[in-house]
Amino acid sequence: MPAEIAPSAPVLQQEKKMNGANGTSNGVNGHSKPSPAVNKSLLQHTPSDEVHDLLCVGFGPASMGVAIALHDTLSLSTLPSNLSKLRESHPKVCFLERQPSFSWHAGMLLPGAHMQISFIKDMATFRDPRSEFTFLNYLHKNGRLVPFVNLSTLLPLREEYDDYLRWCANWFTDVVDYDQDVIEIVPEKGADKVKTFVVKSRNSAGEITTRRAKNVAIGVGGRANIPAPFPQNHPQILHSSCYSMTVQKALPDQNKNYRIAIIGNGQSGAEIFNDLHTRYPNAHTKMFIKGPHLRPSDDSPFVNEIFDPDRVDPFFNQTAEERAVALASDKPTNYGVVRLNLLEHLYSTMYLQRLRNPNEEEWPHRILSRRTVTGCTVDASGKIHLQVENSATKAAEPEKYEFDAVFVACGYIRNVHEDLLRDARGLMLGGDVADNKWQINRNYRVKFQDGVVSDDAGIYLQGCNEKTHGLSDTLLSVLANRSGEMVETLFGDKAGDFGAANGTAEAAAVASKLKSEANVAVSNVEAATTTA
Repeated sequence: MPAEIAPSAPVLQQEKKMNGANGTSNGVNGHSKPSPAVNKSLLQHTPSDEVHDLLCVGFGPASMGVAIALHDTLSLSTLPSNLSKLRESHPKVCFLERQPSFSWHAGMLLPGAHMQISFIKDMATFRDPRSEFTFLNYLHKNGRLVPFVNLSTLLPLREEYDDYLRWCANWFTDVVDYDQDVIEIVPEKGADKVKTFVVKSRNSAGEITTRRAKNVAIGVGGRANIPAPFPQNHPQILHSSCYSMTVQKALPDQNKNYRIAIIGNGQSGAEIFNDLHTRYPNAHTKMFIKGPHLRPSDDSPFVNEIFDPDRVDPFFNQTAEERAVALASDKPTNYGVVRLNLLEHLYSTMYLQRLRNPNEEEWPHRILSRRTVTGCTVDASGKIHLQVENSATKAAEPEKYEFDAVFVACGYIRNVHEDLLRDARGLMLGGDVADNKWQINRNYRVKFQDGVVSDDAGIYLQGCNEKTHGLSDTLLSVLANRSGEMVETLFGDKAGDFGAANGTAEAAAVASKLKSEANVAVSNVEAATTTA
């Protein structure tokens, strides 16, 4: 099951008020109730001209998870033996974020959108349910814990989860530099080995800042995928990731009978298709999908185990061929599928149109299956013309349509690290040859040629490792555990080791104890939220 959002049928206003999702009663997004006193993490600011122990590129959930795990470790009264020197070493860390402030999938923050995973898979609970950064503690601190329990749901509104992440991010303002777009990461060779990396970033004013770090973790998410034949950077051909931020500018008149296309058969495309029906009541919308029909996501318990943190090891330990087969089998749980409640709502919409008019070609909203867009042109007036192949009819000539706007929901390409590390390719395992890709260890550390990079320095990749670490790598499900592993890897006595597999016996015992306590707490909370 996907770990992003679960747009549902329109929700009741009273549900929104109960959640405080519009700030009407509980102040989500800061509209009404004053925020509690500002919290501050145990991580300390490091001047940009000092060498950092860790510099994280991006401050989305992946990097923020590392910040939280590091704070939680520093807050322990007794540190695990393999991290015993962490507190006295005063780790020098920094997080660089391209956006001007924290933001998580803001373009898909739509009314009625719910999470698709349990809130217990938050930034901390699976790693340590006693952390200050659990979703339950966020609710408690914001005065909504009891009302939330009354909802009897494990799936909060996405608007509320976004507010939770902002609440977490606000703890780390001392160590996060926003408006910093990292443009390159260059290895800096010492007397014999690379011991630091030079990281250059640019702000919106064009100013360049240079920092040096022993370790760099890249967790920047994916690039919006707008495939051929669509043009890039067209104001009326937009990716789903920026939908809510651009739709009003692209289509300013809510009462106009616009013609709008949605490309893609997954959750985001279905959500946009549904949202347009109420946002533009006079519009005509067409959703083009390659398959014969929209498919439901599978969130049954056995399938959900695919996303368990303890599935990463057995997946990684398979051969590349075995992993590819497993991924192909698992992908339908997360890609190109739609939550069942939204599917049922859309089907009801189609049925109501059929009730009113049996001629489907005259319906204002249509789902056109077995379609592939083969051509796209824009005329002088700004109208978008699509040529579409219908695999069901196999007609010699493509179908032709005209639209005012097109929203492309074709996912993401997770290769930003390739550009950032272009000046380090000479150190790649296998050398800088065409089509050679970066390889990583189980601990997410990039594999360089033997002996060229110091043992206490390295590059780490976060959220772009599906092929080696499984389907959950890009999702929220493993973040809490992975972040703890990263802290142990980066700051433990044995650089590059973590957990029961490589750490000391005592560290393994601590990890096992925390996992056991987390499982008990999770079971108790899930039981509490399913009973009145």
